[in-house]
Amino acid sequence: MRELWVKINPSIEVGRKERLIKESSKYCSTYIVDPRDIDLARGNGAGRIATQSEDGDIRLIDDLEEAFKVGVGEKPRCVIVEVKAGSDEERIVKLSNASIDYIIVKCRDWKVIPLENLIARISGRSKLLALVSNDQEAKIALETLEIGVDGVVVEAENVESIERIYRSIANVKSRRSEIESSENLILNQAEVVDVKPLGLGARACIDTCDLMRDGEGLLVGCQSSGLFLVQAEIYENPFVPPRPFRVNAGSIALYVLSPGNKTRYISELHAGDEVLIVDRHGRYRTTNVCRVKIEWRPLIMIEAEHEGKRFKTILQNAETIRVVTADGTKSVSELRKGDKILLYREEGGRHFGSLVKEEKVIEK
Repeated sequence: MRELWVKINPSIEVGRKERLIKESSKYCSTYIVDPRDIDLARGNGAGRIATQSEDGDIRLIDDLEEAFKVGVGEKPRCVIVEVKAGSDEERIVKLSNASIDYIIVKCRDWKVIPLENLIARISGRSKLLALVSNDQEAKIALETLEIGVDGVVVEAENVESIERIYRSIANVKSRRSEIESSENLILNQAEVVDVKPLGLGARACIDTCDLMRDGEGLLVGCQSSGLFLVQAEIYENPFVPPRPFRVNAGSIALYVLSPGNKTRYISELHAGDEVLIVDRHGRYRTTNVCRVKIEWRPLIMIEAEHEGKRFKTILQNAETIRVVTADGTKSVSELRKGDKILLYREEGGRHFGSLVKEEKVIEK
């Protein structure tokens, strides 16, 4: 998890400082404080302290020229740099080359491009932190260039703002690791017991803001307790070019798995919403929806059984729609009884998309 630093305004009254540090200490890794507030910060639960005094845990250096002169010592060194032009970026690169441990970047007008440049140039040498004012700025900084900064610094005077930024850090989606969790989803092999063509119905293509590969797609199903992995349209064929951003996800009434192990009805999705891309190994990542395209097409119902329970999904009846298997994929037009396809199961019911394991729900 990336770092969250809080810069304590030395001008606020003592009681507010004490409350702010005490209530936010569970969220923050480091506090930037005036040297006169070191004892106050330590007495109210502050972890690491960055300050200009030698009594802190991290030496905060205000003068950039001094930063080049202060050699590597027992304590990490930190500088704050305001970025207004390309020359400031060059100065930051030089600081990184001088082995400065932490570089806090303050971007006034241009916020994304400078961070992109700096992440590309100093990542891995110094820890790059962005000064932010709210959780939206934190999210942008943490996802910039798909890698993000190493942490954020906020000057806040209420714990609610700090908590919101902490949540942004906890929920950040970064290509530093495409997999959101070391605990993959468990996908089971379910046996197809029935394949039934249906008439026309409203089906949705979910176009995402990502590119999917072989074995990746979305989990959808008629029952929230059993979701089928439908692959993105990654294959080329004589009639339709590949659409690796798209999953032809089926009937608009289906459930689709989204972050936080929640489900959404496909009909509820809009541009900007989040869904989970999942692969055949259960690895997953979050993406945003670009569009949901609903059209009326012939449908097909697939029913599969796992451990004595039956689950269904309804997809478009077309050769390009493929469900994922343990070692490949199969077009819905080729599915037969006895085929094995991947299924994600959850016990319990759903209340507005949230799993309630103790609830008994019957979905037919």
